[in-house]
Amino acid sequence: MNINDIFTKKRPINDLQDLAIFYELSKPHLLRLIAAIICGAALAGINGAIAWLVKPALDYFFIHKTKVLLILLPLGIIILFLFRGGFTYLTNYLMGSIGAKIVRSLRKEIYDKLLLLPISYYTRTSSGSVVSRLLNDLGILHSIIAHTIKDFFVEGATVIVLAIVAISRQWELALLSFIVIPLMGYSIGRLGKIMKSTSLKTRKLISQVTNILNESLICMKIIKAFNMEERMSKKHENALAEHYRNTMREVRIDEFSRFMTEILGGIGVAIILLYGSYLVMSDDMTVSSFFSFIAAILMIYTPIRRLSKVYNNFQQGRAVIERIKEIFSEENERLGGIEKQLKGHIVFENVSFKYPGTSEYAIKELNFEIKQGEIIAIVGISGAGKSTIVDILDGFWSPTEGNILIDGININDLSLKSVRHNIGMVSQDLVLFNDTIRANILCGKLDASDHEIIAAAKAAFAHEFIIELPEGYDTIIGERGMKLSGGQKQRLTIARAILKNPSILILDEATSSLDSDSEQKVQMALEKLMTARTTIIIAHRLSTIKKASRIIVMNRGEIEQIGSHDEIFLSSQTYRELYSLQFKNDNMQ
Repeated sequence: MNINDIFTKKRPINDLQDLAIFYELSKPHLLRLIAAIICGAALAGINGAIAWLVKPALDYFFIHKTKVLLILLPLGIIILFLFRGGFTYLTNYLMGSIGAKIVRSLRKEIYDKLLLLPISYYTRTSSGSVVSRLLNDLGILHSIIAHTIKDFFVEGATVIVLAIVAISRQWELALLSFIVIPLMGYSIGRLGKIMKSTSLKTRKLISQVTNILNESLICMKIIKAFNMEERMSKKHENALAEHYRNTMREVRIDEFSRFMTEILGGIGVAIILLYGSYLVMSDDMTVSSFFSFIAAILMIYTPIRRLSKVYNNFQQGRAVIERIKEIFSEENERLGGIEKQLKGHIVFENVSFKYPGTSEYAIKELNFEIKQGEIIAIVGISGAGKSTIVDILDGFWSPTEGNILIDGININDLSLKSVRHNIGMVSQDLVLFNDTIRANILCGKLDASDHEIIAAAKAAFAHEFIIELPEGYDTIIGERGMKLSGGQKQRLTIARAILKNPSILILDEATSSLDSDSEQKVQMALEKLMTARTTIIIAHRLSTIKKASRIIVMNRGEIEQIGSHDEIFLSSQTYRELYSLQFKNDNMQ
């Protein structure tokens, strides 16, 4: 069973089922887990041996007065504690390695899952929340596996061993002292349920803190440009304060659990002292047996107190598990479908779409055809539906109604990999990785040679500025290409599209960040790239659409007019207004 199956398997929501998840995650490391359990059992046995040896040690010292024990007993104590330290080290190391391996696997599986999720997931989930689950939540999970589960086995076994020692010394007194244990269990259980809900809220609050930090790093230029430092500082401070308050509530619950355990433990010890002293004075119990019994009971309350913390920590782990489940329960993008080299004949048949959670259509009843090799321009005011059209065509969204055909095949029957392999996009949203220039261009064709990379850069008029950089094509460009100018970043994205050599080309304001000289050069490169290739141009400037054979005018999600510039200028009020406001000056240049 893989990790995805572990988290998506239907189970009742309770402690045992979530414990089963921890076990299934540990299965690939079963030998290490068994070794850790054996070491933990040995450690529990040593703790029991220490309590057991109190009686014979006292008997030989004070009754038999055996002097040889003055040498043997300290030596024996040293050996016992040596073995105790060794088994403690091995248990902690083995459980720590299991926790690290599980978290490493989870981080990989969650990342791979995130790559398969549709765009709709990221429109409703903040990046900070995702990062928090990968880092903060899984960090807590590692601690729980490495320490809490280890404590569960070790302290649980220690309680059993010490209980056996106590019962063997005086079973009536042992049963009397165990009266408080059910009360401890009840209080721990009640507080544990509160701890789970509190911990879940804490995880969400730290996600908010992470999200603010992530947004601030990405938008630092805007923060500084608009003097938003004080506002963002206050927002971050408020998020930290709320997280602090909830964290302290977790601390209070945890410490109150210990407080209750201490009180009940004290009551148990008082009962033992009262009844045990009576038994000793009545000669029904020897002094050495009584001290051996007291040692066992005092030692037994320590692991019981630790078990109370184990349960609280386990409830925190359950909160983490729930947040991980949310990711794995999300539906992936559709997989499979026809793998085909497309030519680029596109047909929209009564296509409508509305974004999830909205009632209004972003585009409505679109009907048009783009022939293979044709250049089409889509124009309209902001919000008219232009970008929605190309997002649907690229498989980021599926039509709410209607069909899209590419080369006569419904886009839903084609594999997304095939669709995206045949579509190249140059967008005004400049997306570049914090990697080398070479690696960013290679996104267009991962197995391209250096010759092909340089040729694509030259065609996009990027080669000249690249070779002037300190490391040339091996220069790291920074997050989102921050070390480059807007025009340089734009030319890199164009080089990426040129290298991909797609059947269908989408240009979404592809020259928006270029100066006049660079735009003219890149326009020439794009014209070569558009040759014998289906091209969809989304633009606000006439210079980028004047080569289009037809223009689609969008207005409020619907097609107002389709035709050449001359035809729609006469018939479309929207186009005339766009031309007057945005195109006229561009045409005069």
